[in-house]
Amino acid sequence: MNQTELCPRFEKGMEMLNRRWTGLIIYQLLSGPKRFCTIESSLPISGRLLSERLKDLEQEGVVKRHVYPETPVRIEYSLTPKGLALEPVIRGIQEWSTAWVELDSTAATDDPLVKEA
Repeated sequence: MNQTELCPRFEKGMEMLNRRWTGLIIYQLLSGPKRFCTIESSLPISGRLLSERLKDLEQEGVVKRHVYPETPVRIEYSLTPKGLALEPVIRGIQEWSTAWVELDSTAATDDPLVKEA
């Protein structure tokens, strides 16, 4: 594969993953379908921004939105096969950051996503 075929696709993929909170949303969905409120409570993100990111990921074909015809209506988000294919990438970043990224002590205690090792 020559460079002109690789670079635009790589760049588009990186742009998608580089959007703020996108990687962490995908990470949350790796464990299975989740409701909006569950995702929102697990991340320090506004509902408006989460909704925007989920719509972006749905348009990219990474996330599927499933509406259950119940009262009240229940909506769950899950990863599509395209989204699940990102698992090795996300897990690789997780492993790399565990091995190589250091947090200062105040960041580790202030960050609700950081778990003690």
